Amino acid sequence: MMRYSRLLIPTLRDDPSDAETVSHKLMLRAGLIRKVAAGVYSLLPLGLRVLSRVEKIVREEMDHAGAQEILLPALQPSGLWEETGRWQKYGKELMRLKDRHQRDFCLGPTHEEVITDLLRNEVRSYKQLPLNLYQIQTKFRDEIRPRFGLMRGREFIMKDAYSFDADLSEAEKTYELMYKAYQNIFQRVGLDFRAVEADSGLIGGSSSHEFMVLAQTGEDAIVSCQQCDYAANMEQAEVVATETGLDTGETIPQIESVSTPGYQSVEDVSAFFKVSSDKLLKTLVFIADEKPYAVLVRGDHEINEVKLKKYLNAGELALADKKTLISVTNGPPGFSGPVALKGMEIIADQSVIPGVPYVVGANQKDTHLQYAVAGRDFVVDHFSDLRNVVSDDVCPRCGGLISIDRGIEVGHVFMLGTKYSEAMNATFLDQQGKSQYFVMGCYGIGVSRIIAAAIEQNNDEKGILWPRQIAPFDVEVIPMQEKKEAVMQAAIDISKSLQNQGYNVLLEDRKERAGVKFNDADLLGIPIQIVIGERDLKSGFVEIKQRKSGEKALTPLAEILETLSKIYGNVV
Repeated sequence: MMRYSRLLIPTLRDDPSDAETVSHKLMLRAGLIRKVAAGVYSLLPLGLRVLSRVEKIVREEMDHAGAQEILLPALQPSGLWEETGRWQKYGKELMRLKDRHQRDFCLGPTHEEVITDLLRNEVRSYKQLPLNLYQIQTKFRDEIRPRFGLMRGREFIMKDAYSFDADLSEAEKTYELMYKAYQNIFQRVGLDFRAVEADSGLIGGSSSHEFMVLAQTGEDAIVSCQQCDYAANMEQAEVVATETGLDTGETIPQIESVSTPGYQSVEDVSAFFKVSSDKLLKTLVFIADEKPYAVLVRGDHEINEVKLKKYLNAGELALADKKTLISVTNGPPGFSGPVALKGMEIIADQSVIPGVPYVVGANQKDTHLQYAVAGRDFVVDHFSDLRNVVSDDVCPRCGGLISIDRGIEVGHVFMLGTKYSEAMNATFLDQQGKSQYFVMGCYGIGVSRIIAAAIEQNNDEKGILWPRQIAPFDVEVIPMQEKKEAVMQAAIDISKSLQNQGYNVLLEDRKERAGVKFNDADLLGIPIQIVIGERDLKSGFVEIKQRKSGEKALTPLAEILETLSKIYGNVV
């Protein structure tokens, strides 16, 4: 057992002013973490205990899936990253530094290059495959805006695994094995989560899934079907084309220029023309690999830049700056439109329908065009799915209704294929003695982020409601009159008995008022509180309180273990 008085648990009564999310506030108030610098935190004893329990579950499931634990260096030479081109592509999030000899290094945000270099030097034959290697280690990313405590830090704990197979079919089996291992991990840590199709981003590869913890405070939007198991993140979610044109025979007026002084926003322009926002077209100019493109999307929709970047097969994509926009459209920002636009391709989202009249910008200050029709007044070079899903869209798999929830990414699995092995010439000899590239996968879990996500999903107005599997302690024993020898001795005896049965026990032995003890106990969120009072003890009883439900019950001393066993199901 651990004595409260011997632990560093610096609780706070009030919410810190710089904490925005529930988890950030409660982790500071409950004394789990303390800030060192922006996005950099120290883990205090309770925080580390939770982290250790999460790591234990992760290790057990990874080992069960056949992965082997290793430890790779955080400090990585630039030469390995230059082989894959990521030294240039990764951007400012990569923590770069020089040693005393002015050689370039980085603090690793991930370890694809290092692990590929290791395997290309150590594995020669198909007989040594498959291999799946993982580590739990500190990662570094120079976030432009670190925030939300452990949710988005510049230094964090991550489990990353890398698989190496002889061919794609074997790699797919490994991917499925890791997918199931991740499901087991998040179920065991007690999280309500959803696995969603995802974009591969800077890691790359042919396919990927994110594991999202459902929480209203989540940074990411999760798209899911109300009828089938389809789920994707907003970047990856498909949109089914359901829009149709005008009824046959409907007359469309000729295009008309209208003065709209000061009207630029969708809301203002819609109100001015007395039409709904789906009758407006936004014209956005993007620069993709130094080439401009005009991209059209309805006023009630938003462009999905990940989809657009994929469609254009672009390495770099960004909205045109003001100077570039004026140069290519000959008009001011806020009034761009597709009519008479020259010198660039026009790409439209598939919801933009030829034959339907829209309000568009006129590429002139304070001017819009009414009744602009694709195919009559302007030409669209290409149509594609380029927008974000909205809640009234239909499922691309079964046609059911789409729901959009908020979530926190806690895990990501990638099918890398030969992206890194080809770039780094990492090969092995197959059964015919021919040289082949390793087929790779990679699998990450934000171990420290799980702590924050668990709190976001499990809290009330009093504090944290830890899932039993990752709580810093299973039981908190609270003697109410610690100065009474019989009460304190009973608390010690009960604590030792529970500890001997495998429970992690915190003994509240501080000389504090009852209100302070109860408030701190609720703040810390240990699942079970055993309250020992002199009067109940004389009658042979203690009070057992379940923190999450608030349920209280007087329990005979002889039945404490039996009662805890019923609550927990099994001994911890």
